[in-house]
Amino acid sequence: MSFKFLNQLPSPEEIKREYPLSKELTELRATRDQMIKDVISGADDKFLVIIGPCSADNEDSVCDYVSRLTKIQDDVKDKVVIIPRIYTNKPRTNGTGYKGIASQPNPEKKEDMVEGLIAMRKMHIRAIAESGLTCADEMLYPENWGYVEDLLAYVAIGARSVEDQQHRLTVSGFDVASGMKNPTSGDFSVMLNSVYAAQQSHHFVHRGYEVETSGNPYAHVILRGATSKHGNNVSNYHYEDLMRLHEKYEKMDVVNPAAIIDTNHSNSGKKYKEQIRIAKEILHSRRHSEDLHKLVKGLMIESYIEEGAQSIGEGIYGKSITDPCLGWEDTKKLIYDIAEGC
Repeated sequence: MSFKFLNQLPSPEEIKREYPLSKELTELRATRDQMIKDVISGADDKFLVIIGPCSADNEDSVCDYVSRLTKIQDDVKDKVVIIPRIYTNKPRTNGTGYKGIASQPNPEKKEDMVEGLIAMRKMHIRAIAESGLTCADEMLYPENWGYVEDLLAYVAIGARSVEDQQHRLTVSGFDVASGMKNPTSGDFSVMLNSVYAAQQSHHFVHRGYEVETSGNPYAHVILRGATSKHGNNVSNYHYEDLMRLHEKYEKMDVVNPAAIIDTNHSNSGKKYKEQIRIAKEILHSRRHSEDLHKLVKGLMIESYIEEGAQSIGEGIYGKSITDPCLGWEDTKKLIYDIAEGC
């Protein structure tokens, strides 16, 4: 046996009792959830902008960033729904490095899963309370869903998780819009099959219980680029890629066909400034094609207070310790440009 059992984690119910979401914020979340669902279903022609740090590494700077979005959201509310990214789990390509605040509340100290679960929940609640905006997170670990199920407005399933059966089944029980990224191979079929699976009802084991889900009609795709067999980045945000996705969606027996385009990762080659150009190209493609206008519901953008990235321990406030991000001034201008161009 190579497992060393360190701590028994508190249940989601215990954590939620200790750190509850107020009635007022619960009502706010319900309103925001419906706004986002209406965009995904096509009932509302607004555009989603899912934006924020690569990883939510520090509560103060993350909540500062999210609160800065409040005025912009008010300014663009007729055109855009802003969903801040508070990504508390960080997938690692080779399994090493900072894995997010849910595992490591202080990036300069050792992992602490109990404190991590508390830090994850506290950050989301504080962000909602201070900004009036409910946020997005990535579900890297399906068993963590219960700790934040009453908080999130949007959930992403990453490129390395989208083929996993447990992730697909768990999404089928979500009551919020959920984006399934294309795998790192770039295979559209894998991503679309994941959407189909998430939209169906399922009977399975979750957190030690036998459960049944009703299916998630707001599951959709996220295009994030791919990696070739030679390790090169292959983008999939161009007009031809989007039209190919539209054609494949047409052959699928799914409801609410929708796509979010990730402007970073393999689409930009992690050249964070390229996100500005990529966002504008996608908006141009939507204007050129009515089919794409209906299909492409939003963008996912990595941004923070300070542009670029830093190493753990440098201590620069509001600067990413994982992938490099757009800075605040570029972020602000880009959101206004998106509102004008969508």
